[in-house]
Amino acid sequence: MVWNIIVWVLFGALAGWIASIIVGNSRRQGAVGNVVVGIVGAVIGGWIVRLFGGNSNGFSLGSLLVAILGAVILLYLVSIFTSGRGASHRI
Repeated sequence: MVWNIIVWVLFGALAGWIASIIVGNSRRQGAVGNVVVGIVGAVIGGWIVRLFGGNSNGFSLGSLLVAILGAVILLYLVSIFTSGRGASHRI
């Protein structure tokens, strides 16, 4: 049980870190921010994939890509609401 939590946190950290590099805010986000963004991004990405009839369970390259996609979407939405101008200038 504890190992599963540790692996999910590391998985979230990796997904959040890669997404923050893609969006361009890697330096401002920090390690804890990467973990949170990665885990929330995995939930968002999984929800989007299920909307289109897909499935992404467990630990795989496909699940990582889904988590990264969700994290990028999350960071984009956060930047829209926090900057007021949108994030199109960064992507």
